[in-house]
Amino acid sequence: MDAAAREAKPQGALEWRVTVPEGSSVTVEHEAGAAASAWAWLVACLVMANSCVAGFAKKVWKIGADDPRKVAHGLKVGLALVLVSVFYYTRPLYDGVGGASMWAIMTVVVVFEYTVGGSLYKCINRAVATASAGVLALGVHWVADKSGELEPIILSGSLFLLAAAATFSRFIPTVKARFDYGVTIFILTYSLVAVSGYRVDELVALAEQRLSTIAIGVFLCLAVCVLICPVWAGQELHRLTTRNMDKLADAIEACVDDYFAAAEPAGTIQAKSDGYKCVLNSKASEDAQANLARWEPAHGKFGFRHPYAQYAKVGAAMRACAYCVEALSSCAGAEVQAPDHAKRILRDACTRVGARCARVLREASRSVAEMKMTTTSSSSSARTLDYAVADMNTAVHDLQGDVRMLPCMLAVKLSETSLMDTMPLFTVASLLVEISARVEGVVDAVETLATLAKFKEADEDDDDDKKGEITTEMTKVHPLNEPDASPETQTTKA
Repeated sequence: MDAAAREAKPQGALEWRVTVPEGSSVTVEHEAGAAASAWAWLVACLVMANSCVAGFAKKVWKIGADDPRKVAHGLKVGLALVLVSVFYYTRPLYDGVGGASMWAIMTVVVVFEYTVGGSLYKCINRAVATASAGVLALGVHWVADKSGELEPIILSGSLFLLAAAATFSRFIPTVKARFDYGVTIFILTYSLVAVSGYRVDELVALAEQRLSTIAIGVFLCLAVCVLICPVWAGQELHRLTTRNMDKLADAIEACVDDYFAAAEPAGTIQAKSDGYKCVLNSKASEDAQANLARWEPAHGKFGFRHPYAQYAKVGAAMRACAYCVEALSSCAGAEVQAPDHAKRILRDACTRVGARCARVLREASRSVAEMKMTTTSSSSSARTLDYAVADMNTAVHDLQGDVRMLPCMLAVKLSETSLMDTMPLFTVASLLVEISARVEGVVDAVETLATLAKFKEADEDDDDDKKGEITTEMTKVHPLNEPDASPETQTTKA
């Protein structure tokens, strides 16, 4: 393009020059316009929104499919709100409770929990705190009303003292664990009644309406929560303890297998070896469920004054064991490893100890799950759990003997191996010995739970079943051919 043409060209026009060799082809792409860019952006946003909605729907479906009781809980809350709203929609019921019927709806919303224990905890705390604060506020209001001009001072002073004392009581561990919600409701109710009583004439009628509506909300909440698909906190704590025991047993076996495996552990084994993490992270859930279970009445196999606090001690014993399992799991991924020929010497003994420890935990889990002590009525026979503990102690004794003989065996077979190279193996062996000792602590806690909860003697039912089976077999082998023969005679002959 010459200079004259360049000067004549309007400013801002496009200009390019392309040199194309002979026999070649060139494709020139123009930039999309503003409308096309906006359309592409809109399509991308729609695709992203669809992906987010689909992912969220899958998560919601998985939560409901894993535990349908959560879906039932949502339906129960909706049903309770519908039932309590009848007092607001129906004219005769509305005339009976007045405009304070909205307090019944608020009560259902704030006290309805997933478990029966959680609902009872909030319902009882709310009812007692509301009643006590209302009565106390009425009494202080009567005294202040008789004092004349000092009424605002007395009301403000009582509010300051009671609110300060109640708030400080929430720092007390026992009050914090059991009555924290009740203390909050006490402060709220006393403040409302004491402050509004200065301007409201019919304070007693107002207090009665609020108490009655709260009682209606509490009654409907408990009725729906207990009668329709109840979820008991005691049963949830019971199942959590047994699940954690089984996961801890799987983790011990998987960690030993990981350490002595020749190749990298598979995904399934790795998932099992991480089971101890559930035990370490379950303290808050155990304490919360044990606290809520104390409020529940007797149900099923869980009688009145069931020792729910002992479950927390069983969980503490399992966590003490899980800490050692965590250290054992870290040994498998450590950079410094013992030689393979040294591992092969102790592999069988360590694997045996891990299997025996897992067996003891599974026996203890089965005892807790079935709520049976697995004891026999006769003193000559031992318990199944004791047999498992004895086998574990024997395996530990054999492992300790092999560890003592390990330096001599290495010196005889492979003199070039130093003792320092085998130190990680000694660490694993010592951890297994410590794990076995802490597993016995779990067994002791389970036995204490069985004693306090008065678990049923398992062998009583087993003996009856065995006697029934033996009698059935004897009847099949020795039929009553003679018409005058009695079952007792045939059993004696057999």
